[in-house]
Amino acid sequence: MRKDVLFIQGGGPGAYEVDGMLAASLRHALGPTYDVRYPKMPHEEDPEMEAWKAQIAAELATFGDDVILVGHSVGGAALLKYLSEVPVEKSIAGLFLIAAPSWDKENWNYDDLKLPRGIAKKLSKIPRLFFYHSRDDKIVPFAHLALHAARLPRATIREFNGRGHQLGNDLSDVAADVRGGSLHDAHSYLRA
Repeated sequence: MRKDVLFIQGGGPGAYEVDGMLAASLRHALGPTYDVRYPKMPHEEDPEMEAWKAQIAAELATFGDDVILVGHSVGGAALLKYLSEVPVEKSIAGLFLIAAPSWDKENWNYDDLKLPRGIAKKLSKIPRLFFYHSRDDKIVPFAHLALHAARLPRATIREFNGRGHQLGNDLSDVAADVRGGSLHDAHSYLRA
């Protein structure tokens, strides 16, 4: 039985094409027992969260239970926003977010990315929650990882060096976590 994975791209001009390398890496690393779907999000050059949330809802409607959600950059922020605001009827097996921006008062002050205070409770039914970020990310500051970790203290945090915003276009670490294993080339810790 194949497991369903929904991969949500980042935003900006050409993001679908660029993140296609991430989706392909994940698909390759997971192998044939996983069905990785990679829809093109609307207006990628200037993402609008309401449109992205509607697209996420439409995609989720095509899946059964135990779907695995993966988001890169703004796609990760969109998944968090969606899951914090929309009741999801289906069970979600895991949420894996790569270089996801976080709303803060100094840097990314966008109201449509702001997450509610009770987000940890809203995501409490998702058994596995992972964040990935490279210290040398020049698009989304590495400090955003700590903002997410503070909001979601049960999340597993994976930190990398030298892999940039795209994690070197290699999602084998993410695939290992999706499958339930772990690679040891990244500094990681579980915040309890």
